[in-house]
Amino acid sequence: MIAPMPFPEEEALRRDAEDPGRRELFLVPPADGGRYPESAYFAGNSLGLQPRATQAELLQDLDAWARLGVEGHLEAERPWLPYHELLTEPAARLVGALPEETVVMNSLTVNLHLLMVSFYRPVGERSRIVIEDTAFPSDSYAVRSQARFHGLDPDKTVVRLRDGDEVLDFLEREGDTVALVLLGGVNYLTGELLDIPAITAAGHAAGAIVGWDLAHAAGNVPLRLHDWGPDFAAWCSYKYLNSGPGALGGVFVHRRHLGDPSLHRFEGWWSTEPETRFEMAPVSRPPASADAWQISNPPIYAMGPVRTSLRLFDEVGMSELRARSVRLTGYLESLLDRIVPTRPIAVVTPRDPERRGCQLSLRIERGSAAELARRLRHEHGVVTDAREPDIVRMAPTPLYSTYHDCWRAAVALAECVAEDR
Repeated sequence: MIAPMPFPEEEALRRDAEDPGRRELFLVPPADGGRYPESAYFAGNSLGLQPRATQAELLQDLDAWARLGVEGHLEAERPWLPYHELLTEPAARLVGALPEETVVMNSLTVNLHLLMVSFYRPVGERSRIVIEDTAFPSDSYAVRSQARFHGLDPDKTVVRLRDGDEVLDFLEREGDTVALVLLGGVNYLTGELLDIPAITAAGHAAGAIVGWDLAHAAGNVPLRLHDWGPDFAAWCSYKYLNSGPGALGGVFVHRRHLGDPSLHRFEGWWSTEPETRFEMAPVSRPPASADAWQISNPPIYAMGPVRTSLRLFDEVGMSELRARSVRLTGYLESLLDRIVPTRPIAVVTPRDPERRGCQLSLRIERGSAAELARRLRHEHGVVTDAREPDIVRMAPTPLYSTYHDCWRAAVALAECVAEDR
């Protein structure tokens, strides 16, 4: 029996009628517990839901292999040889880039390493790498290994800073020691959206290269990478971009670097000009585009779900999604405001909608975050995730989350966490 709540279910249902998302386009997992058949799914910041169109379109690509064999490279409905080009323009639109600045390839950390081969070039005192204190561990591993690769001590080379304000202050004071600024556009733990244009400008003013990990920003917040001018960026597509576990990521390289022969870069079969690729020449002739950072021919069946998802973002548009995201996350926040103050819980995500995406992170001050996430799922059908030691993350994703999902989450949280006496 659900206890009376200080917010009515009818209000959530009314909001859904007035402000529907695109839930019908997705497959929502059944609920493990609670009184509703579908999950209230708030883990799209970890793995997005499967679009209904994905399976059929992926099977079409598989069918081309069955019917055509090797000839599918040129004769398939979506020929494999130029397949990655089908993703370039929609990916560029998603992140506010030019098509020549954008390519979909590999997974996120692989791409960060390939980009750092080109853009992390320590010289003398200018060798430090600035990251967030709460950077995703993989980013920390990557930059520390890059420092070691250059013969540097990562404990002295990698500088971990608390937030955007501390980054700006550090760049002003010690920017002449910084070779690379590499930050998450939206922090994975707290959900804070950093000021990408301001930090990019400050990094460049200090003489540093600036790159961004947009794993939690792409598909979550509007981006204008070309205009903001970072040197490079990378993102994954299995979170807000709903392309499946381990899906291919994306890369941005600003136009000013394209065709620059002084940039070091690892090369392979797909990093040479497509017009001359089958001349089988021993020396690469890289194009003046982000395609030059490709190495191997693309995995078609991994690209298919990315293409399907990017089409959805083109159809809906980031402006519409962002507007609904602000409304939906604000509604969840308003519900949490009514229950959090009397419980050992604190919302650590900034309250200003301009400083966050759709994720709200809750610090659990007593007990286990993982145990709370387990109870929310198995007792109430509310899917969140936990980050040790004390954070539960909730991401009301504007494509498929509903106001009623938010209501369910607040009710479940109130029932799972007792009020302080």
